[in-house]
Amino acid sequence: MREVSDFPHAVECLDPVWVPMEDGVRLNARIWLPESAHQRPVPAVLEYIPYRLRDGSARRDAIHHRYFAGHGYAAVRVDLRGSGDSEGVLEDEYLEQELIDGEAILRWLAAQPWCDGGVGMIGISWGGFNGLQLAARQPPELKAVVSVCSTDDRYTDDVHYMGGCLLGDNLSWASTMFAYNSLPPDPSVVGERWREMWHQRLEGSGLWLATWLEHPHRDAYWRHGSICEEFSKVRIPVLAASGWADGYSNAVMRLLEHLPGPTRGLVGPWSHKYPHLGEPGPAIGFLQECLRWWDQWLKGEERGVLEDPALRAWMQDSMPPTTQYGHRHGRWVGEPVWPSPRIEEWRLPLAPRRLSLDGERRRESWPLTVQSPLTCGLFAGKWCSYAAGPDLAHDQREEDGGALVFDSPPLTETLEILGGPVLELEVAADRPVAMVAVRLSDVAPDDKATRVTYGLLNLTHRDGHATPRPLTPGQRYQVRVQFNDIAQVFPEGHRLRLAISTSYWPLAWPPPEHVRLTIHDEGSALVLPRRPPRAEDVAIAFEASEGAPTIPMTPMEPEHHNWYVHRDLAEDLSTLEVINDRGRVRLEDSGLEVQIRSVETYRSRDDDFRSLEGTTLWERSLKRDDWEVTTVTRTVLTSDPAYFYLHATLDAYEDNRRVHCQSWDRRIPRRLV
Repeated sequence: MREVSDFPHAVECLDPVWVPMEDGVRLNARIWLPESAHQRPVPAVLEYIPYRLRDGSARRDAIHHRYFAGHGYAAVRVDLRGSGDSEGVLEDEYLEQELIDGEAILRWLAAQPWCDGGVGMIGISWGGFNGLQLAARQPPELKAVVSVCSTDDRYTDDVHYMGGCLLGDNLSWASTMFAYNSLPPDPSVVGERWREMWHQRLEGSGLWLATWLEHPHRDAYWRHGSICEEFSKVRIPVLAASGWADGYSNAVMRLLEHLPGPTRGLVGPWSHKYPHLGEPGPAIGFLQECLRWWDQWLKGEERGVLEDPALRAWMQDSMPPTTQYGHRHGRWVGEPVWPSPRIEEWRLPLAPRRLSLDGERRRESWPLTVQSPLTCGLFAGKWCSYAAGPDLAHDQREEDGGALVFDSPPLTETLEILGGPVLELEVAADRPVAMVAVRLSDVAPDDKATRVTYGLLNLTHRDGHATPRPLTPGQRYQVRVQFNDIAQVFPEGHRLRLAISTSYWPLAWPPPEHVRLTIHDEGSALVLPRRPPRAEDVAIAFEASEGAPTIPMTPMEPEHHNWYVHRDLAEDLSTLEVINDRGRVRLEDSGLEVQIRSVETYRSRDDDFRSLEGTTLWERSLKRDDWEVTTVTRTVLTSDPAYFYLHATLDAYEDNRRVHCQSWDRRIPRRLV
């Protein structure tokens, strides 16, 4: 990314700024203003997230909020109630109180003398979610949204559940927020109240993972904040962006299809990062795209955004499998409308261990069965990649050994797909609770298998996620398994591979016991969204990534990120160990020393379903001069056929003296998970 310090407008930073809520709680904000805004008011752009503006997202905030201010906008970053230096306690994500506070922030911004009354919202992940959620409430001050790596459906397409299957990232993300919520405000900002505020958080934030496990179906808890319940409420313009390596790319297509207002979609090769910081590359000039969006909808300047294709997507070239791409080869393609009438369904019937490219179903020896080992999934990578270490899927051949595999003949011409493949499956199970995991891979002439996309379905959710029903063992069911959306090139001479497994651990928590699936041929076919190339694709391009200079930082201890697969053959114990050690750094603007380290381990023994265990350990510390706090959070999740067992501990230290200790032990019914 190119840092730019010469802007059209001189910038001043207001910090700290206190935004009053209706109940008297004050939220902490940092505001970057064009100096001229005091004489000539400008629109405001808000980012509203819980990631601690002083020491968590500070360096990223500076890159783009100062950039927006330098181009004529009041750029505002607010910490949610109970996070960072904001008052109150944060008890869960996307609560009604969060949205009430968000509306109050919008009103407050519009009333400031340096604001012309119009506000836009930008955010990635949490901030992308609440931008859409607030838009659905139709506050008059909110004029446009840029939503990155977000979703319209909190149950079916978020970090918690996928296809009714419990995701490993549910534990991982709950543990991340467990650690965030344990941290205090900064005494240099809030004064002597910091200790009182800290203990309110330690005692009041709760254990979010328990809440999420108590809602395994799509009930009112998940419908709250899911704008897909009534898309028509979002009437303002929305620019939606994500990446194919991210967990949230599917929502872009749904927003394009269903939102009634002006909507544009952008999907690159990236993980869970802003596109101007995108990894895998190439990153793009996303901040310039945002300025075009804001200029059009906040200032009324014609910037041609409606002339852009409805969807601009990175068509990924075939590449060898690796867990860590630096750059993903491909090209930009565009679709004028979405869904695109030019994309056709290509049906590939399943034959015994083969995909039929000619569409004909041959009568041969059927049916086929599969019962996968628990270790099928150790090389699956992370549901939501952060490009922090090798968190993408590895060569799929080791996974394929535990799956039922269907290969096509070598392709006689290049194939491009854009959208979400579907597997139509006629299947029976020998247990009342079962899952099916499906993967589509690109198999090169050297037999290396690169996973292109995948899907999961808890078969008890075959008729919907609100009221799942047990399977009748032996009964045949016709189901549809949705793959994640993707844009991918399969070259001539390569093969397509469909792999079907009964587990995908630890990306998803397996069913309660061993399951054998029987696949029947009559109703089974892979349906691909085949896209013919367009001559207009060559005209799609972006400016180079740029942003404002970030906050100076001094590294004090090195980072270490890695994924390890351990196999203890004597004990038949398999472990995935994920290390995310961000080292220790000093932020020179605040003088804070920040240290963050987490280790996640996921274990199973042989094919013992009672041996499944996910453990997360987080250590975080803040230090300035003679002030130092440290928190240690640990979460352990296990299960048996009837229950999940959740054990968690929280320890907080001030100047190396433990000042808080709390533990939780919960038993939560599985309820067809």
